[in-house]
Amino acid sequence: MNSGEFSGTDVSQSDLHAMAYTDSLTGLGNSHRLRDKVRQLTLERADDPAPFAVGIVNLDGFKPINDLFGSQAGDEILCQVAHRLKACIPDGATVTRHGGDEFAFLFPLVFERKGAEKVAQMLREVLSAPFDLGDRNVRLSASFGLAIHPFAGEDFAELIKSADTALYRSKRRGRGQVTVYSQEIAQEMKRATHLEQALRDAITADQIDVHFQPIVNLKNDLVVGFEALARWCDADLGYVSPAAFVPLAEERGFIDALSEVLLRKAAEAALSWPKELFLSFNLSSAQLVDPKTSLTTLAILNRAGLDPRRLELEITETAVMTDAMTAQKIVGELRAAGVRVSLDDFGTGQSSLGRLRDFTFDKVKIDRAFVSRISDDRVSEHIIKAIVAMCDGLHLEVVAEGIEDFSEALKLKALGCGMGQGYFYGKPADAVATMRFLTERYLRVEPEAAFA
Repeated sequence: MNSGEFSGTDVSQSDLHAMAYTDSLTGLGNSHRLRDKVRQLTLERADDPAPFAVGIVNLDGFKPINDLFGSQAGDEILCQVAHRLKACIPDGATVTRHGGDEFAFLFPLVFERKGAEKVAQMLREVLSAPFDLGDRNVRLSASFGLAIHPFAGEDFAELIKSADTALYRSKRRGRGQVTVYSQEIAQEMKRATHLEQALRDAITADQIDVHFQPIVNLKNDLVVGFEALARWCDADLGYVSPAAFVPLAEERGFIDALSEVLLRKAAEAALSWPKELFLSFNLSSAQLVDPKTSLTTLAILNRAGLDPRRLELEITETAVMTDAMTAQKIVGELRAAGVRVSLDDFGTGQSSLGRLRDFTFDKVKIDRAFVSRISDDRVSEHIIKAIVAMCDGLHLEVVAEGIEDFSEALKLKALGCGMGQGYFYGKPADAVATMRFLTERYLRVEPEAAFA
């Protein structure tokens, strides 16, 4: 064997090594490359251990873009993201593709939290500019999780785990957030995990309850339906707010199990009500991206024996925006079966008028943020007046949420708002109290005292 043959073998081995450390799509290094860089830096600073930072960035809303425009378009966006990040990371820093729509960083000259936040915010701005897909532009936001060595971990595995925990916290807070790992965050995540397990156990044991809040016709104060609301009182944790456990179930991927239990119990309770009363139930954003939602919902109604025409599903604009095409299909299937659909929290989203154009709704619920200020804020009053007039023209029913006193109810009546709900007309009550109320005062509400 001659020297040229040896040279060829060396080149092949070098190429194989490079391939093992390179992401084939973007040309960036991969997780193996980042791991080696972190180990090398740790060894270099062994005698004088100066801090450094690692980070992970996740593209918010990438999956719907991928589903809508295809995997080729998704790959193109990932390549553009890689190009931007590589072009603007600080001197001496490394960016790699962590997998999927995530990228990872090593910042040797970032020593503390504020510095990490500053560089992440700069990268977030870079990624907020439109991405070019030829005949169209798309925008994405990005969430960041960062960890400082050695405080968040001594080795690569611990640092990446801490950065991932921080990223998860960013995702919980919404889109485009930046979080640097801390012991406080670790404790918060630990509490969330404990709460998650307790909630899963409660669902399995059928210990989640449903309460019902009346919805009234504002012209005559007669009850026309009830909104079902989740309630949970744990033996060890005590009362847990739905504002805490419902988002947690959605984030951890078991909102469907929680929702199925709640809808079953609500539908069974509604069977005992007068047939002209409807049941209002909330769908989560996770359910609006699951094509099986309409079939699951109708199956639960069928097993309970509740007429689909008595069910009204509330969806928020934020939930619709996650995957508009799938949501539109789900809404269409449910309405075809007789279920009515309501747009909840109207006025608080980014493009509510567009949703009314693109989707077919039966009802709009005015967010309590406007209702609570109607008595002393002319702007809120005019907004509600405009919403009522618009919905009248579109043949949509209107419900005002969060009515808490007589003056608010009076104003809404004067503005022509058709329906309302809130503590003024009744607090949420369990199925037994709701049935007792209907038996004693069928359809007539005494404001404030009805559910006392």
